[in-house]
Amino acid sequence: MAELNRDASQMLNSKSDVRLSSSEDIWLSLCKEAKQWSAAEPTLDRLFEKNILRQKSFKSALITVISSELSTSHGDNIPIKKAADDAFNSDPLLEKAATADLCATIERDPACHSYLKPFLFYKGFQAIQGYRLANWLWRAERRVLAEFIQGRISKVFQVDIHPAATIGHGIMVDHATGVVIGETAVLGNDVSLLHGVTLGGTGKEPGDRHPKIGSGTMIGAGASILGNITVGKSCRIGAGSVVLKDVPDNTSVAGIPARELGEAGSELPAITMEQKF
Repeated sequence: MAELNRDASQMLNSKSDVRLSSSEDIWLSLCKEAKQWSAAEPTLDRLFEKNILRQKSFKSALITVISSELSTSHGDNIPIKKAADDAFNSDPLLEKAATADLCATIERDPACHSYLKPFLFYKGFQAIQGYRLANWLWRAERRVLAEFIQGRISKVFQVDIHPAATIGHGIMVDHATGVVIGETAVLGNDVSLLHGVTLGGTGKEPGDRHPKIGSGTMIGAGASILGNITVGKSCRIGAGSVVLKDVPDNTSVAGIPARELGEAGSELPAITMEQKF
């Protein structure tokens, strides 16, 4: 048992061999970790068995985890799981986006050292995958179920993302509590958000009313970006900032209201996650 605990501890505290790319490679890693963690902590063996070891693939495991997390009862689980099966089997881009999001979490979060940890335990990763399901349903004109899932994501994860929002791949939502993303918001690829971020409107006006966030941008904890404005590529938004006007590419902003502080300091602030200005 001491050896098993040591092996599990080493996996939790080492980032070696974690930057895998394909869902097949990630799936092998998830299964290996689940076996080791189950042996090291037998009280959780049913959790690992149900969500990983009994599954056939990364996709089937993801469907199981998301439908289980979002269900209030067995009765809810059936339509959510059926919808998730339909979505992930119809659109292979959903699985590719999920693998990119998982890799992003490991690469950018210094507390994350395995694929299994965010896959099973991180509400930021799970909330984004729930949004991807709701967005697929929204685009398929199944909007009642999409909004039901939005509500469940909000209640379960404390993350409120409108199903009509447009979100790219390689997204990390760190800690996640209190994140709000409005209906007409757009996020590019490789964006990092910390807890308490709001991408909202400035009133009750209809139409296109939410921010557009460029790829590679990092948004600090508690920042609010409001209105139909554009934050360019590879920007840095300081924690607690209130952004009310456009931000040029590769620019750092901070303050209330936010003001420009110069260049962002790197080509991809969302990757470096440097938050000292």
